[in-house]
Amino acid sequence: MPVATAGLAMRTAGIASFVALAVSALLAPTAMATGERGDLLTQVRQRGTIRCGVAPSLPGFSMPDSRGDWTGLDVDLCRALAAAIFDDPARVTFVPLSSQDRFTALQTGEVDLLSRSSTWSMTRDTVLGLRFAGINFYGGEGFMVRQALGIGSALQLRGATVCAEQGTTTELNVADFFRRHGLRGEIVTYRGSDEALDAYGAGRCDAYAYDRAGLAIQRTRLAKPQEHAILPETISKEPLGPVVRQGDERWFGVVKWTLFAMLDAEELGIGRDNALAMRASENPETRRLMGAEGDFGGALGLSRDWAFRIVSHVGNYGESFESNLGKSSALGLERGLNALWTKGGLHYAPPVR
Repeated sequence: MPVATAGLAMRTAGIASFVALAVSALLAPTAMATGERGDLLTQVRQRGTIRCGVAPSLPGFSMPDSRGDWTGLDVDLCRALAAAIFDDPARVTFVPLSSQDRFTALQTGEVDLLSRSSTWSMTRDTVLGLRFAGINFYGGEGFMVRQALGIGSALQLRGATVCAEQGTTTELNVADFFRRHGLRGEIVTYRGSDEALDAYGAGRCDAYAYDRAGLAIQRTRLAKPQEHAILPETISKEPLGPVVRQGDERWFGVVKWTLFAMLDAEELGIGRDNALAMRASENPETRRLMGAEGDFGGALGLSRDWAFRIVSHVGNYGESFESNLGKSSALGLERGLNALWTKGGLHYAPPVR
């Protein structure tokens, strides 16, 4: 199928989606979502489970198996939170949410947090009444095309039609990339990533836009994966991480420091297999994180051994990455930007002190 002819106007659905979300946030019952609901950590304890919003089916990040058991990097963060609060990583109710529904579900209190590969952007951080509690994955979007087109660079997509998912940063990123490089084309959006991939596979678009971390696994879902190529360019910055509602500083802190504990544990060499032994370490940083010295959980409303619970039940960040996204997983990704700062990556967590 030839690349679409020039002259097709780029759609502005990405901008419209952000505006619609902003308006819904301003009109949402924010008092109920924050103050009137009371302290969320107390409510979660009383309820006995964390309601965690996740992507319905995103390999490596959140994916249910045939028995309904969830796995993935985002899933592990929810389980780590349950471990910190309940000493039981199973006390999570996973709520699958579409890209269009995720922020509304969080705003209205349907879920306690999003751990759903959501990109931290200024609009989402300032207008929607939400707070990003950190970054658990540094990503970036790219393109997949049919090899028959003979295209080796995204700069050759002049006049192309691009399949993308609605309600995501992908729409605006593709529009920005085309505008920046003077490439006229059309974005065709679909409700979910699977629908967008199916449309691309059926030949309704010349290219498929998605986070580069997931393009390889999405390609395996096509009828003839070998006939499709992932272009080399990364066209955007996609800092992905957990999101909570504004107005509850303690809950924000618990979610934030759960992620930080997993990162600090990796840096200190503490994992699932040695967490118990490391409580006897002479390293003061290790002793503080594991609860053997000082009580740093109390300020969060958690137990003294909150971080020990996280690591002993779920593992550190590196263990979670490796099992879900790394070389031993189906995706086989390199750590890259998601390595620790001590190993050339961007992950850096404040110390427990």
